Amino acid sequence: MPAPESAPEAQARSRSPQPSRGVSMHDLLASCAAATAVSTPPRAPEPQAYGPTEGLGHREAA
Repeated sequence: MPAPESAPEAQARSRSPQPSRGVSMHDLLASCAAATAVSTPPRAPEPQAYGPTEGLGHREAA
């Protein structure tokens, strides 16, 4: 027959991990959005389109 377990060990094993109830859903979502904004690198600038500009735009009167 196994030895009896002490009360604190038995309670520690019987409890399943539960999320803290001290944070509102609004705060949780806000913190996730902030973390995403901080950890996302900035977008690279779009390349400039260099090319012939003659013939584009307005026409001169003849």
